[in-house]
This record gives sequence, structure tokens and C-alpha cells, in this order.
Amino acid sequence: MNLALWLQRSAQAYPERPAIAHGLDVWCDYAGFARRAARTATWLQAQGVQAGDRVALFMHNAPHYLPLMWGVWWAGAVVVPINAKLHPREAAWIIGHSASRIAFCDADGQDALQSALAEHGLQARVQAQAGFMDDELPLAPLCPRTEDDAAWLFYTSGTTGRPKGVVLCARQLRWCAVAYLASVQSVSAGDTMLHPAPLSHGGGLYHLPYVLQAGLNVVPASGGFDAGECLDLAAHWRKASFFAAPTMVRRLVDEARGRAGACTGLETIVYGGGPMYLADIREALQVIGPHFAQIYGQGECPMTISVLPRWMVNDVNHPQWLERLGSVGVPQAMVELVTADAAGHPLPAGEMGEILVRGDVVMAGYWNDEAATARAIRDGWLATGDVGRLDAQGFLHMLDRSKDLVISGGSNIYPREVEETLLTHPAVAEVSVIGRPDPEWGEVVVAYVVCRPASPQATAADLDAHCLEHLARFKRPKHYCFVPELPKNHYGKVLKTALRALDAQAVTPPAA
Repeated sequence: MNLALWLQRSAQAYPERPAIAHGLDVWCDYAGFARRAARTATWLQAQGVQAGDRVALFMHNAPHYLPLMWGVWWAGAVVVPINAKLHPREAAWIIGHSASRIAFCDADGQDALQSALAEHGLQARVQAQAGFMDDELPLAPLCPRTEDDAAWLFYTSGTTGRPKGVVLCARQLRWCAVAYLASVQSVSAGDTMLHPAPLSHGGGLYHLPYVLQAGLNVVPASGGFDAGECLDLAAHWRKASFFAAPTMVRRLVDEARGRAGACTGLETIVYGGGPMYLADIREALQVIGPHFAQIYGQGECPMTISVLPRWMVNDVNHPQWLERLGSVGVPQAMVELVTADAAGHPLPAGEMGEILVRGDVVMAGYWNDEAATARAIRDGWLATGDVGRLDAQGFLHMLDRSKDLVISGGSNIYPREVEETLLTHPAVAEVSVIGRPDPEWGEVVVAYVVCRPASPQATAADLDAHCLEHLARFKRPKHYCFVPELPKNHYGKVLKTALRALDAQAVTPPAA
């Protein structure tokens, strides 16, 4: 199945319904959306793009983005989404590795990307996103595709070396959309999805069910995330939902706290993409209200591993509400999920192990990397690299990436548990916990802390006393490092690899 069939159907059934908005203005209806996609396909085919070829999108969020994406699918080609915040050399590497024939980019980035490609000796055509297409081009017919033809080639963030290309076929994207409708919320024609997060990342896939159901996709006029703008757009378009990383939720809370009626028109904020600490989500519920649902996923299984739907988040009278609120929910409808030991054997409820998942939403593999695919998918199960436990009721409690586990004096210490505790101190705004090599203990726990600007500055002694009230003594940090900010990637995730490198520099004596 060619995914663009969804757009074609919505355009036939609801031609005049608003499809894409830019800020407060309708940019096109569904008939116009489909025409733009079909003409994009005609243009691409005239450039020699054939079914299965890759086309890169190295662009900031803009209303043009969606017709380009669907035009690539209409032509039977594969979308290679690249975060616009990457350096042109990083984007050039992805374009070269994926052998993309054409790379669309923002007009002001065209020369830099072309130069970066030339440095790598690559010949991919660079095309500015706007102004390339004649409105008089004929409408291309839909290119036939199968369920197992690649459609989305997403490159992981590459925090530990070169990124890997995750191959998602029409099958995976279809089930990703259906999983949203089955597990997160239903969508009716006219419902709104805002896109403050990059369309190039997993959250961008949440536009799929809105095209399927003839909903409205809104690209903020700013092209990115502005907390006040998001609240304004929700009030204007109504029944508005969007995906937000935990750092975005914190900024929304700060913005909403100073506004009367700040959440008018808001439907659901789906949070994920990193740990949402219990203290943060409780504050968000208090300030913004009952508008939150949580998902857990990876690029290899996008947005679809587990879910804590809105009704569970808001079930405050349940005797285990707080424990469930601190989890990442229950397995989504489209997957099987277990926690397993080092040999891959499933573990009983309550025992911690690696989270394994399988189902039709799991990636087809890594692009041109059979060895990495074999390491990630074993006997049909995707090894997530995350450590967690399933409780007796089937809720998944995720602790950390397995590589983030700290082993001190032979005892396992999960940084997230320490971070959760430190965040309950009123002076702590953000915290990240890592292990530091130690000759006696193997590793010791180190906490990097960002304090709230309006609070009295906490001391190491204050935080140590706080940890001793709530944690076993062996889990508490041995060192507290106060910093103005934590290193993060383009999606707002804390880069523990960068933090470990900074920590190593801090403790390494200068050369004589």
C-alpha cells in the first residue's frame, strides 16, 4: 500500500476541509494538499526519481514540508527526514549514506549544504523547498507500492558515533498511525494537531492519523516551539493536541502559570522522548490540567512501545495512581513486550531487565548495516537497550538505558531513581546523574544539578541530606556539580555521553 492513498481518499471525501494551517491562517484545504503532493511527484519523476529512491528533507518546519513529504510518497520514493538543526556536514553525511538523489532544504541553507556535499564528493541535487514547482504541472498517478517497501529512512541522533538509518516501511507507518488512534486518542475530521516539535523526528509522524481522518495539521508561524504561541494556537483552532518533550512541558507550565484561561482549546499533550519525572508531571497536571498522555518509543519502534493514556494519567482516585503516573504505562495494542535477562529469557513481574518488543511497528532494519540489525533484532525481538520492570498489573517502569547503569561497589544504581529524588528538592530545576570511574568502588555516583533561579542556592550538604532521607545510603551521589545548564541534543534530551566527557575533563589533572 502506498501511504499517499490516505491523502488521496481524504481529498476525495473532504476536498474543502482545511488540511494545513500556518499559524492562525489556513494554508491549504485537502484538495489543494493532494494537488501539491501529486504535482511534487510529477516534478520528482521528471528529475529521474524512481520508486524506492531516497529524497532528503533538510528543512525547518514549514507548511511546504507536508506536501513535499507526501509528494515523495506519491512518487513511490522514500523520505529521509533530517533535523534542520544539524550542521550541513552532518546532513551531507546522511544524504551520502542514504544515497539520496535530491535534498530539499531551506533557501538560506542551500549554498552551505551544497558546499558540504561537495566536500564529501557527493552529487546529490540540492533544491530549495519553495518555488521549485509549476502550478500547471500535471497530476501524477499514485505509484503502486507494497506494505514492505521502505517509506521513511530516519537517522538516529548518533550521540555515540555515526547515526544509523532506521528503515520504516508502509507497514510500520500504518501501524504507527493506527496505534495512535487505538491507544492515545481518537481523531475526527477537523481535530487539530500542532507541530512545534520537528516534523523530521518521531513526533512528526503524529500527523499521519490526522491526514487519515481529514484532521488539521498546524505548523506554528515561528517554525518551532514557543510555549505562548502553542497556547494561542490551541485557543484559536480548538481540540488541539501536540507532542512535547519533557523540556517543552516544563516551559509550557511556566507560561501557563502566568495566564488566565491558558488552556482553552487544548485537547491532549502527548509527552515522551525522554524521562518525565514524577514531580514534573504532577506540577504540569496542577497548572495545565487533565490534558496529558504519555508514550514511550524509539526511532526503531516509533511512538508505539507503551502508553499511559489520558484517562489513566487522570485516575487520581486509584490507590496506585502515583506509582502508575511514574511509569511509562502499559504495552501498546500493536506490540508484545517483555523484560529479559542478559541471555534474552523473559523475566517475571517485578524483576528488572532489558525491555524487548516485537510487532509490525518494529523497524525493518538499519539501512545497509546487517550487523547492527542482527544485534538489535534477535529472534524477532527488538532489544531496546532500556532497562525496566513490569509490575503485576502490566505497567512498565523504565529506569535507564543499560549503558547508563552505575555499578558502585558491586551494587547496581539506576540514575533515574536518584534524579527523581533530587528533583523533589525545591531548589532543583534539572539534574542528570552519571557514574564516575573510581579505583576503590569501580564507579561513584555524580549529580550535575541546575538550580531554580528564584530559589536559594542549594549546597551539596543540603542535597546530600535530602537524598539520605529518601534513598539508601549507597545510592546517594558522592559528588554534586552545580552547572548553569545541562548539555542537550537538538530534541532536548540530556547528552550523558557529553556529560561524562565534561566530567572526565574536570577530574583529569592537567598534563605537566
